[in-house]
Amino acid sequence: MSGVPLRVVSYNVHGLRDDRAALVGLVRDLAPDVLVVQEAPRRFRWRQKCALLASETGLVVAAGGLPSLGNLLLVSLRVAIRRTWCLRYPLTPGRHLRGAVFAEGSVRGATFTVSGSHLATDPAERPAQAQHWKAELDRAEGPLIAAADLNEGPGGSAWRMVEDGLLGAGEDVPTFPAALPQRRIDGLFVTPDVSIESYEIISTDRARAASDHLPVVADLLLPSSQP
Repeated sequence: MSGVPLRVVSYNVHGLRDDRAALVGLVRDLAPDVLVVQEAPRRFRWRQKCALLASETGLVVAAGGLPSLGNLLLVSLRVAIRRTWCLRYPLTPGRHLRGAVFAEGSVRGATFTVSGSHLATDPAERPAQAQHWKAELDRAEGPLIAAADLNEGPGGSAWRMVEDGLLGAGEDVPTFPAALPQRRIDGLFVTPDVSIESYEIISTDRARAASDHLPVVADLLLPSSQP
């Protein structure tokens, strides 16, 4: 099938509290064009911390950090970023403020929108957040990639809401907790015009040391804008 290849990795990095060398080495070996990060730096000196993570992994910051409440997009130099924006969900008193990050990009002339989010652990709070994210995702034009820690599996209402009209990547392979995975709570979704060539959950010893989530890796084909 013709198209422009794009490797996307979605990864909850657990606030960078685990084996950082393992995390950095793993991301470098995976060599993503787009790294969608959950639990990225979002507080004191968040800009420097996000920039350091990008530098260590051989990527550059596209968008996110504090403005998107710890969601971060890092990209390789193959990707040109055209526009970025962030979304914050309504605050539930006593709970964490959460949100999403968005970027419009292009690679070899093929355009796309990518977004990342991290939904609430509270099952009563998640559906409203998913609805806000989905409404913004639906506004995107052209090829779309959405990746998140949804804190629930494919049977959940928030997961089904996000996936509606999109193609979900992969089989029901657990992603959490990394040490002994039991639940699939990390998902990646694309519009039907994006081809999912391969999909993998990395479950090596290094991955188990790097974070409490396992990374999701998807090799995609974007529709070419060339005639």
